[in-house]
Amino acid sequence: MSDTRLHSRHTTSSKEIYASASREAFTKLDPQLMIKNPVMFVVEVGSALTTIFWILAVFKVGDESAWFVGMVSFWLWFTVIFANFAEALAEGRGKAQAQALRQMRQDTQANRLPNHYKPVLNVTPEESICKNISSSELRKDDLFYVAAGGIIPVDGEIIQGIASVNESAITGESAPVIREAGGDRSAVTGGTTVLSDWLVVRVTANPGEGFLDKMISLIEGAKRQKTPNEIALHILLISLTAIFIIVCATLYAFSWYSVRASGSGTVVSATILIALLVCLAPTTIGGLLSAIGIAGMDRLIRRNVITTSGRAIEAAGDVDVLLLDKTGTITLGNREAVELMSVDGTGITELAEVAQLASLADETPEGRSIVVLAKEKYGLRGRTVGAHDDAPEMQFIPFSSHTRMSGVIYNQTEIRKGAAEAVFAYMKAAGHQVSEDLIAKVDTISRSGGTPLVVTKNGKALGVIYLKDIVKGGIKERFAQLRHMGIKTIMITGDNRLTAATIAAEAGVDDFLAEATPESKLRLIREYQEGGRLVAMTGDGTNDAPALAQADVAVAMNTGTQPAREAANMVDLDSNPTKLIEIVEIGKQLLMTRGALTTFSIANDIAKYFAIIPAAFIGTYPALAALNIMGLHQAILSAVIFNALIIVVLIPLALRGVKYKPMTADEALRNNILIYGIGGVIAPFIGIKLIDMIFVMFGMG
Repeated sequence: MSDTRLHSRHTTSSKEIYASASREAFTKLDPQLMIKNPVMFVVEVGSALTTIFWILAVFKVGDESAWFVGMVSFWLWFTVIFANFAEALAEGRGKAQAQALRQMRQDTQANRLPNHYKPVLNVTPEESICKNISSSELRKDDLFYVAAGGIIPVDGEIIQGIASVNESAITGESAPVIREAGGDRSAVTGGTTVLSDWLVVRVTANPGEGFLDKMISLIEGAKRQKTPNEIALHILLISLTAIFIIVCATLYAFSWYSVRASGSGTVVSATILIALLVCLAPTTIGGLLSAIGIAGMDRLIRRNVITTSGRAIEAAGDVDVLLLDKTGTITLGNREAVELMSVDGTGITELAEVAQLASLADETPEGRSIVVLAKEKYGLRGRTVGAHDDAPEMQFIPFSSHTRMSGVIYNQTEIRKGAAEAVFAYMKAAGHQVSEDLIAKVDTISRSGGTPLVVTKNGKALGVIYLKDIVKGGIKERFAQLRHMGIKTIMITGDNRLTAATIAAEAGVDDFLAEATPESKLRLIREYQEGGRLVAMTGDGTNDAPALAQADVAVAMNTGTQPAREAANMVDLDSNPTKLIEIVEIGKQLLMTRGALTTFSIANDIAKYFAIIPAAFIGTYPALAALNIMGLHQAILSAVIFNALIIVVLIPLALRGVKYKPMTADEALRNNILIYGIGGVIAPFIGIKLIDMIFVMFGMG
């Protein structure tokens, strides 16, 4: 499978992204934009004031050195610009991805069908009834026909036909996929190409409201809203900054009063107070906070997941219950028929023939495998729908999630196949008993981890089809990691309890929900949420939509139905159910990154206290010279420069994220304190001292 991803399919080079981010860094200096980040807005105001002080010093107004004030002003502007650069760089990646999607979006021709058109099984619409129009004229609920080689003009839901579709423009995967009516793979996206056969599609979005349009808007960050935790941290940073503004203003008053009272010394200058304010305020995390959030969304996009907001990513980091669909997530996906077991004296040939008839119209992989098994293992000739010699007129009964059965009616003969419990109820309603032989065969298959499908003819059981699931390699270890992180895993399956229990034990999940229905999924999610838990789940079908809407983190498959995609807050373009595990890890990485840089930002203020305060107030209080434990000569400039450079150093970490390892909350907190807390205290002492030594080396000490 191709490793190509959305982020690698744009034409914008890294050099262009950096050049654009550099320009944006200056554009963002607009005070109307900067006010959205109050911490950096304060730094910008300080930069502007020191610039004015520098101009005055150049013209010999006041006693301050023009070189000193100019250097402080330069490095304060440097701090603001590189904070803007970090945010612009994160946004630039998204804009490049959005531009690639815009190039895909094109106005094409569409064959619109009349709204009164009625689909007929396996009958291609007559081209004479189609009207050739521009795709921009299509509206929601319109019908259109697209044949092999045609481009699907807009988003829609297939109502007739089955076709191979090239979705590489969306997913980056070169292998075509099958899209068909009536299942959970009925959604198609505008801009993709039909490679074979034909489709009749109902439009699901008006112009400008399609999936590509939403992706472009989300990737560009136009709808990115701050998450609750981000807002709380934002308020904390504003509060700390306000406190330091008050402190600095108070320190000026104390300095002025002390000099006035003692009749000696010098009052601390406004330039030094501004430098003190900027160094003590949480500028590091304040400058990188937006970039961290945008980069979290970018990491999801790199894995072909589109999210409606940063809120969903953050919720993924706090998730402690995962609802995972068995098929395709825990098992390899398509179950295969491996054996037929007759019951109550039924001949194996009769069972094979009836099982094959019941599966002729079943286009699921399981249904097709039953037809293949009957042909290859039991010697039955191949059949085609509606072409059976003895049954020229067949009424096929499609599978339903409520009946959990499918079948066929012909010549007053009713054939059914389906889940054991559903067929048992059907047999009893028809007046037939469930034999001990049948129950024993069903139990044998279930206990071995397989799925039994009971086959009946006119309400009487003929035998059981053994469908086998294969648990994915390494999935048990993944679940052990999630358990270590404090996350409970629950397998959801429509299988009976015995089958579900066997697969759950083999896979290593914590719990399972058997014979799942839309109502039972929704009820389970609500029960956990009422207990204060955050729940994540995946889904692709219309019957998953209620549960997806209820879940805190809901990931819909791109191949799924439109209701499922609309109910979810994330869409996986690869339609890989296991992606949910990666999404949770990305969410936790986002929270860890934000927590780590916040801890570092606050911790490194300790070193700045010892660097700036003695130097700032030694003119007022000479005794403070004893606190200059680092022996600094250019303490204020060294601290201001370090404060600016540390943002530059941490930009890659903010964009890449802290390296994630599965661990408990206690372990994460301990590592955070040891690495970024203690490291945040030690690093500034070393950095500020090195910068001061460079000043001395060049004779500026």
